[in-house]
Amino acid sequence: MKVAVSKGSITSAIRKHRPGLRLSRDIHTMIHLNCLMFFRRLAIEARDKAVESKCSLIQPNHVMQVAKTVLKKSRG
Repeated sequence: MKVAVSKGSITSAIRKHRPGLRLSRDIHTMIHLNCLMFFRRLAIEARDKAVESKCSLIQPNHVMQVAKTVLKKSRG
């Protein structure tokens, strides 16, 4: 199932939190790429945690265990 978020809703959400911020035309692409990089890092860390616990599959508990550290690293 593919859920698309409109460009207008992304722009309005950003403007709601940062009203004086000037946005470039390709902000939507940068947000998309940033999300993809976050999910990739989360998947890699969860895979490492699964290997560490000698499990062949990534389970939800592996993702939950690494989610907090990945969020801290992603904040910049």
